[in-house]
Amino acid sequence: MPQTWHDEAVNLFSRRKPATLLDDGRLQGRVRIDARTKDLITRLKPGDIAVIDHADLDRVAAESLVLAKPAAILNAAQSTTGRYPNLGPGIIVDADIPLIDDLGGTVMDLREGSEIIIDDDEIWQGETLIAAGVRQDPQRVEQAQLEARAGLSHQLEAFAANTMDYLNRERDLLLDGVGIPDVNTSFENRHALVVVRGYHYKEDLRMLRSYVREYHPVLIGVDGGADAIMEAGMKPDVIVGDMDSVSDATLRSGAEIVVHAYRDGRAPGQARVEGLGLDHVVFPAAGTSEDIAMLLADEKGAELVVAVGTHATLVEFLDKGRAGMSSTFLTRLRVGSKLVDAKGVSRLYRTRISSWQLLLLALAGLFALAAAMASTTAGQTFFGLSGAWMDDIVNFFKHLFTFR
Repeated sequence: MPQTWHDEAVNLFSRRKPATLLDDGRLQGRVRIDARTKDLITRLKPGDIAVIDHADLDRVAAESLVLAKPAAILNAAQSTTGRYPNLGPGIIVDADIPLIDDLGGTVMDLREGSEIIIDDDEIWQGETLIAAGVRQDPQRVEQAQLEARAGLSHQLEAFAANTMDYLNRERDLLLDGVGIPDVNTSFENRHALVVVRGYHYKEDLRMLRSYVREYHPVLIGVDGGADAIMEAGMKPDVIVGDMDSVSDATLRSGAEIVVHAYRDGRAPGQARVEGLGLDHVVFPAAGTSEDIAMLLADEKGAELVVAVGTHATLVEFLDKGRAGMSSTFLTRLRVGSKLVDAKGVSRLYRTRISSWQLLLLALAGLFALAAAMASTTAGQTFFGLSGAWMDDIVNFFKHLFTFR
């Protein structure tokens, strides 16, 4: 029998019911599933149970998950494989969100919105055991980090090899700018602000509002970084990326669109942009979208490239989860002295003056001004005239009410 509108509404409400803690300590709730963590975050609501398949859970993904406030996070993969000391598991555990990982592919076969019960490190659906994994705690996370640091030298060797491989393949692009498309946006003798969805990118962007007002830089949003520009009350001039994590509304904001394509010409984001009926250019490159954003700004004559949320350290490159992050290392060398990294500016400086302190300061200034004026003949005359003027106003209202 087909569902009525009422039945569908009831089911939708039940699917959004937050997880509950049972009397025996088990957690019961409904799951939201996606192998791509950044796609899951867009529909994850507080109290949902997040099911992901994310090996070496990185810091950006972990912080986004914590902000979504799930009741628990189930990871089909190992949250730390030992490849390098990734920061994601520690962030989730410190936020007191249960993290159970290494559950295997079976947990990804759960139906979206289905109800499960978490019993310590076991996942149950009714009377059926779906999967069992490893429940993370501070001690396990710390031990995994220690073991991962021991093998970091191997990752450094692999990173160096990837760097040389990328240099050989993209020599013409890096050295001579071959393949960089023409764009309508003017960069010549202007600053360019490149916003990437990285560490503290939203906080850093908010701290740069006065810089944006004063210098009017070209605002370049790299995928989800374009949404951050819009959320900060600004509008991107250029959007660069494979268009997998930027909203339709931002794509329609009027910004010039540069679609990142693979070297073989495939551009996964092109179909989406064409489906929205938006003009765009294609930029084939083997590196990452943040690389081509910086190369574009540099090649088109930007005086200064200010980077927000980009990757700058070895651990950050590895935290991105791809060997090709060595391209960012070379890109930063290519842009050279033009590049200013704004990472951490929100933590470097925070205003220490509160609103009430500013009010007291203003009142003290007015009092000092009044005292200074009272000591002069002109000031005394002014206060005398002001007093007479106030008396006239008071008398006017007195006569008005007496007349009535």
